[in-house]
Amino acid sequence: MDRPDPDELLDKIQRDEEKKQRGRLKIFFGASAGVGKTYAMLQAGHRRREEGVDTVVGIVETHGRKETLALVEGLDAVPLTLYEYRDRKLPEFDLDAALARKPQLILVDELAHSNVQGARHLKRWQDVYELLDAGIDVYTTVNVQHLESLNDIVGQITGIRVWETVPDRVFDLADEVTLVDLPAEELLDRLRDGKVYMPQQAANAVKNFFRKGNLIALRELALRRTADRVDAQMREYRADQSISRIWQARERLIACIGPGPESATLVRSAARLAASLKADWLAVYVETPKLQRLPDVWRKRTLDALKLASELGAETVTLDGADAAATLVAYARMRNVSKIVAGASDAPGWRRLLDRPVAEALVHHAHDIDVTLVSVKAAKEGRERDASTPVFAAVRNEARSSPNAYFFAAAIGVAITALASLLSRHIDLTNLVMLYLLGVVFAAVRLGRGPGVLLSFLSVAAFDFFFVPPQLSFSVSDTQYLLTFFVMLLTSLTISHLTSNLRRQARVASLRERRTGAMYAMTRELGGALMTEQIIEIGTRHVGEIFQAKVAILLPDSAEKIRQKVDDPNPQFTLDAADLDLDIGQWVYDQQKPAGRGTDTLPASNALYLPLKAPMRTRGVMALITGHAAELAVPEQQRMIDTFASQIALALERVHYVEIAQDALVNMESERMRNSLLSAISHDLRTPLTSIVGFASVLEEQQRVSNVSADSARELVHAIHEEALRMSGLVTNLLDMARLQAGSIRLNRQWLMLEEVVGAALAVCRRTLAGHAVQVRVPADLPLIQLDAVLMERLLANLFENAAKYTPRDSSLSIHAAAEQHSGERYVRVCVDDNGPGLPPGIQQTLFDKFTRGEKESAKPGIGLGLAICRAIVEAHGGKIGAENRVDGEGKMLGARFWFTLPADQAPPFEALPEEEGDGPDAAVHTDTP
Repeated sequence: MDRPDPDELLDKIQRDEEKKQRGRLKIFFGASAGVGKTYAMLQAGHRRREEGVDTVVGIVETHGRKETLALVEGLDAVPLTLYEYRDRKLPEFDLDAALARKPQLILVDELAHSNVQGARHLKRWQDVYELLDAGIDVYTTVNVQHLESLNDIVGQITGIRVWETVPDRVFDLADEVTLVDLPAEELLDRLRDGKVYMPQQAANAVKNFFRKGNLIALRELALRRTADRVDAQMREYRADQSISRIWQARERLIACIGPGPESATLVRSAARLAASLKADWLAVYVETPKLQRLPDVWRKRTLDALKLASELGAETVTLDGADAAATLVAYARMRNVSKIVAGASDAPGWRRLLDRPVAEALVHHAHDIDVTLVSVKAAKEGRERDASTPVFAAVRNEARSSPNAYFFAAAIGVAITALASLLSRHIDLTNLVMLYLLGVVFAAVRLGRGPGVLLSFLSVAAFDFFFVPPQLSFSVSDTQYLLTFFVMLLTSLTISHLTSNLRRQARVASLRERRTGAMYAMTRELGGALMTEQIIEIGTRHVGEIFQAKVAILLPDSAEKIRQKVDDPNPQFTLDAADLDLDIGQWVYDQQKPAGRGTDTLPASNALYLPLKAPMRTRGVMALITGHAAELAVPEQQRMIDTFASQIALALERVHYVEIAQDALVNMESERMRNSLLSAISHDLRTPLTSIVGFASVLEEQQRVSNVSADSARELVHAIHEEALRMSGLVTNLLDMARLQAGSIRLNRQWLMLEEVVGAALAVCRRTLAGHAVQVRVPADLPLIQLDAVLMERLLANLFENAAKYTPRDSSLSIHAAAEQHSGERYVRVCVDDNGPGLPPGIQQTLFDKFTRGEKESAKPGIGLGLAICRAIVEAHGGKIGAENRVDGEGKMLGARFWFTLPADQAPPFEALPEEEGDGPDAAVHTDTP
C-alpha cells in the first residue's frame, strides 16, 4: 500500500463530512415485481426499530399481500395526503408531514413512482432527495426496468416500454444497494399462488410481462448492474486507500491502440478474448509527443480503430503522456485491469536499441498485470504497401521549416564562427563549443527541428575547419578531437530534438489551455442564461468560434418535431436553413445518436448532427459544418464538441425546469386567488342576497295577508335597498379590479382641485360614514392636480369605507393634505387618519395585495379588493400609497393612517376665473361632517 496523496486525502475528508450532513440512502434492488423487495425493506425496518432507531413508514404499496400488511402494521406510519385528480382523490406520500415528523429512518416504497399532479415534485425520487437533504435516512425499492440507462434494453427484451424511470445517478449515489433475487421458476409460482398480484392480474401478467425468458433476462441485467456498482465501489476504495496493486476480483482488459495498420487486428483479437472471458474491455490510445507529429491520415487510422472497438462493445479512452507504456500501466492500475493486450513488435534489432517497442516496455512496467501480445504479421504486408504511399512521404515531409529558416540557421552559424574567432585567443577551444551549442538551442526554439539539425552539423564542421589544428582544413592532427566532434554533434542533435519537442508540447499545452478557457467561458455564460434564446446565442457563438464552423441548434416543438429558430442572433456562425436536413436532425433527436459527416450514419451529409442529451431526456440537436472537417475526427476535438453539446443540453434542461417551476408558481398563485375569490364571493354576496330574498319574502307575505303597515313596508324596502347597494359595491370592486388588471381603463385627466374630489367622495359615502365625525383640512393654496375625477373619487370612497369598517361607531376620521417637495420633485400628500385599533403587526407590506383583509377571520363584509383598487389607481396616476400606525410619544396607539401621494410638478395652463365670495389666497377648507 502506497502513501496516500494529501490532496486526495483532504478531498475524501470533505466528502465524508458532506455525507455526514445528509441522510443515508439504501435501495432494495430487484429484477421485477414480486421478488420480495418491499418485504425485505420492511423486515430491515423492523430490525432497525428493535435497535432503537426511530423508524416510520412513509408509503408502502402492499398490493393486498397479507404478509406485507402484517409487517406494515407493526410500524408507525406518516398519514397519506389526498390529491384531487380528474374528479378522484388519490392518496400520495405526504412529504411535508414526513419532514415535520423527522424520524431517523423512513421507508418509501417504489422510488420510480410519478407523483400526482399538484404534488411538490414530479417524481418520488425527488421527494427522497429532499428527505436525505434534511438528514433523514431512507430505505426504498426499485426494479431494474426502471433504471433510465436500461429502459430501452428492457423494452426490447419484454416488448413493453416502462415510462416511470429513475436516473442512474440516483442509483449510483446510493450509500447501499441490496439485491433481492429470486429464480424465475419460483417467481412464477408466487404469481400463480396470488402472492404478487390478485389472481386476475396475475394471469394477465404471466401472459405478458412475466414470461420465463423475460424474467431470466431481467435477472441477468439486475445481477450485472449490481456487479458494476460493487466494482465501482471497489475502485473507489482502492483510490481512497492509494492501493496501486491489482485486485483481480473481476476480469477486465485493455487493448493498446496505436497508429499502425495492425490496430484493427489487435481490436478484433481483444474483442474475442473479452468475449471468451466474459469480461469488460477498454480500447486505449496514448498520444505521445511523437505521435502528435503524425499526419492526419495516420490519426484517422487510430480513430477508425477506436470506432471499431466501440462498435464491438469497448469503452474507448484517449490519454496524453510522454511515455506510452508508463501511462498505460498507470491507467490500468487505476481501473483495476487484469490483462493488457498489445501488438508484438517485429522491428529489427537495431531499431529496438534506439526505440524500445511499447509491448516490451509494458512487460517491463506491468509486474502485476498479465500482458498478452498479439501477432501482427498479418498486417505487415499492408504496412509495407503503405510505405510507398503519400502517407509515409507526409511523415518524412511533416512539419518542414521554410527555406528562410535554414538560411537564418546558416547565418547564425556564420555569426557564431565570427564571434568565436574574436574570442579564440582569450578562451580555450573546448569553451568555444558552448557558443555553438547555444546557437543550436536558439535555432531549434525559434526556427524548428530541421534548421537546428542543420546548424548542428555546420557547427561541428566550422569548429573543425576554423579552430582545430591544422586550421582551415578538415584534417585532424590530434585524434582526441574526434571524440570532441562526436560528443559535440550528439549533444547538438539531442538539444535540437529535445528543444523541438518542448516547443511542440508548449504549443499543445497552449492549445489545450485555450480550449479549457473557451469551455469555462461558455459554461459561465450558460450558467447566467435565463432564456432559451440566450442559450442558443451563447452556444452558437462559442462553438462557431472554437471550431470555425457554422452551427444550428434545433429544438423540438410541442409535437416533438425539431425546428430551427429563424431569428438567430449570430448570423456569422449560424448555419443556413438550406444546408440543414431536418429529417436527419429528427432521426438524431428520436434515436439519441449522432449522424452525418464523420459518423457511420448518413456520412455523406455535409453537416454533423449531435444529440443534446441531458440527464432527463434529449433536449434538441446541434448541427455544424466546418471548413476543416478532419478536425472533428481528432479524439480531443471529438471530446471537446461532445462536452460543448453536453453543456448546452444541461443549460436547456435547467431553463426548461425553471419555466416549469415558474408555471407551477403561477398556477398555484392563480389557484390561491381563485379560491380566495370564490370564498369571498360565496360569503359576501350570499349574505346580501339572502337578506334581500328574506326581506322580499316577508314583504310579499304581509301584502298577501293585507296587514302590512306603511312604516313596516318602508323599513323592509329600505333594508332591501341597503343590501342591494352593498352587493352592488362588491360587484363594482370586482369589475374595477378586472378592468384595472386588464389595462382597459384609460385615465381621463383634468386639472382639478383636491377639495372638490374629497367632497364628492364624502357625499357618496354619506351612508357609510353615518355615526363617524369627519374632519377635512385641505389648504386653499394646494396646487391643482391632473386627476381622473371618477377614479380618484373611487379611491377616496374605498379608503373612507375601509376606515369606517374597521373603526368603532362614534369614532372620528380625519382627511388632510399638504404640498411637499423631495429631491426636486413636487407632490401632494393626502392622509386619511382614524382613531381605531390600528393595523395588525407585519401587514403593512401585504395590505394592498388582492384578497388581503385586515382581519383574516371576521364577520365584517368585504372581499379584500378595495385597497388593491386604491393602489392600482394611485400607481396609474404616477403616485405611491402606503399605510402605517399612528403612535404618540409614549408609544400609545392612536389609530391607523392611510396615505398616498400624487405628482404636482407641472403647473396648469393659466385661465382667468371669476372670483367667488370667500376665494382668495388665505382661504381654507375646514369642514366638520357629522
